[in-house]
Amino acid sequence: MSLYRCASTCRLRLHAGLTRLADQSSCSSAACSIPPRLGYVRRPYSSQHEGDPRLEDLDTEIHDKYALIREHYATPKHPIVLAHGLLGFAELSLAGSWLPPIHYWRGITEALRANGIEVITATVPPSGSIEQRAAKLGEYIAEVAQGKDVNIIAHSMGGLDARYMISQLQPNNVKVCSLTTVASPHWGSAFADFLLDEIGPERLPHFYKFIEGVGMDTGAFQQLTQKYMTNTFNAKTPDDPSVRYFSYGARMDVPPLFSPFRLSHRIMTQNEGPNDGLVSVASSKWGNYKGTLVGVSHLDLINWTNRFRFTMRKLMGQGPTFNAIAFYLDIADMLAKEDL
Repeated sequence: MSLYRCASTCRLRLHAGLTRLADQSSCSSAACSIPPRLGYVRRPYSSQHEGDPRLEDLDTEIHDKYALIREHYATPKHPIVLAHGLLGFAELSLAGSWLPPIHYWRGITEALRANGIEVITATVPPSGSIEQRAAKLGEYIAEVAQGKDVNIIAHSMGGLDARYMISQLQPNNVKVCSLTTVASPHWGSAFADFLLDEIGPERLPHFYKFIEGVGMDTGAFQQLTQKYMTNTFNAKTPDDPSVRYFSYGARMDVPPLFSPFRLSHRIMTQNEGPNDGLVSVASSKWGNYKGTLVGVSHLDLINWTNRFRFTMRKLMGQGPTFNAIAFYLDIADMLAKEDL
C-alpha cells in the first residue's frame, strides 16, 4: 500500500510532513537507552560466537540505503508494537505543560501512522529485569491490541524483553507474528562487563542501593553481561517456531571528541569488534540477520541524532547517510512483503 493514498495535493503535504519529521535532529543526550552490563570477559571477538548456526549468515553492510525517504512503502497488515530499550520510555515530560514531551521514538511513531499503520508504543520498567519488563510488555500489548496479531520492532534491550515474553510467558490474548530487533544485545556486551568490573563486587551493593534510592530498579544491569546472555538467557529462551525473527546491527566509526560513546566504543571495539557505541554487530545478530547499518550510533537508531554533527555535515556539503524514519518505514515495508 502506498504511503501516499490521496490526491496529489495531499500526497505532497504528507511527504512534506514526513520530511520535516525526518530532518529534525534530536537531543544528543545519552540518557535515552544506554545499557550498562556486567562482568568483563576478554576474548577475541572473531571467535566469541563460533559454531552458533544463527550467526552463519553472510554479513550485509548497509551504507546509504536509508538516507532518504522513498515515495512508496507497503503497509503491513498487523499493528506494530515499538518496544524501547534500557532506561527508555514512550513519552517523558520533564516540565509538565511548560515544555513539550520527549519521545523515545522521535518522529518514528508519527511516520508509521501516516503510512496507515496502527502503532503501539509500549512502556516497561526502564531498568527492571528482563522478566519484569517482559511481563509488563505482555500486559500492555494484551490491553491495547485487544487480541489483534502484532509485529514487534524492538530497540536495544527491548528485543530481549520481547524474546522472553514470546518464549517463556506466552501471555493470553497476545499473538506475535514477528519480532524485529534493532541493535539488541542478544549475546551481552563487553562494556557491561567492563562497568561492573570497574565498580567492583565490594561497591556493587552500594551502587544498587543508590539506584534504588532514586526510585529505579536494578534488575537489568546484571543480566546484560556476555556470560549471562550466552550461557543462561539464550539457553532458556528458545525461539518460537511460529514467530518470524529478524535483526539489524549497526557500527560507527571512532566517535568524535565529545561523544558519550568514546569510552564504550573503544572498550567494545577491543573486545567485540565493530559496534554502535553500546551494542556490537556480533551481539545484534539473531534469527534472519538483515544487515549492518554503517556509520550509525545507538542513538541514531531512534532518531536522536546529534544536531551539531548534522549541521556540520550539511555545511561541508555532505548529505545525510542515515535517516531513522526511512529505516523504520522500510522495516514496515519488509514486514508487509513478508505478508506479516
